[in-house]
Amino acid sequence: MNWSSSSAHRADVSSGAEPVVFIVDDDVSVRESIEALVRIGGWRAEAFESAQAFLARPIELIPSCLLLDVNLPDLSGLDVQKSIAGERAYMPIIFITGYGDAPTIVQAMKAGAVEFLTKPFDTETLLAAIRDALERSRAAAADEAGRRALRASYDSLSPREREVMALVVEGLLNKQVGSELGISEITVKAHRGNVMRKMRADSLPDLVHMAGRLGIHRLVRG
Repeated sequence: MNWSSSSAHRADVSSGAEPVVFIVDDDVSVRESIEALVRIGGWRAEAFESAQAFLARPIELIPSCLLLDVNLPDLSGLDVQKSIAGERAYMPIIFITGYGDAPTIVQAMKAGAVEFLTKPFDTETLLAAIRDALERSRAAAADEAGRRALRASYDSLSPREREVMALVVEGLLNKQVGSELGISEITVKAHRGNVMRKMRADSLPDLVHMAGRLGIHRLVRG
């Protein structure tokens, strides 16, 4: 590896969990060199010699990025990219390879890779790519955590409360909601209060925003 001299770059972990840089490369010398550099940069590193070993690690919703070799003995880097696209969408991928052909690079970048580095690469290039990837991941992980918490709150609603919420966020008044659902206005108010409390909504606009994030639309009654 062509490691150029550089001052240490510290990871900013004050606003959340400590970020992790995952490294998957079957070449032990490359793997250990990158791992050492990542630690010098101030980040936590976890290295794996195979794709399967990495995929077997329990998933954590934390700021992270993946330094992934294109050519691995078990699964290709592109296969790994496809495998984690849904459940680890908050984890940017930086591909590393001894050689890079145009079709592979195009495929990787179209699938969401943030960088494609050809060995040997220097310290500054790699550190900059990691720093950018972790910043992206920090924002994406926070957004995903918020979305999961929002979904958990919504799942705590009763079926009737979900019906009330769907109609309220459309702008219907309590009386109109009651008429739509065949219940009294007082009952609507009670359900609406429960919805606001369980969803932790401070106002109607806040609840409307939450519904938008959840993709909630008016329920069609048969």
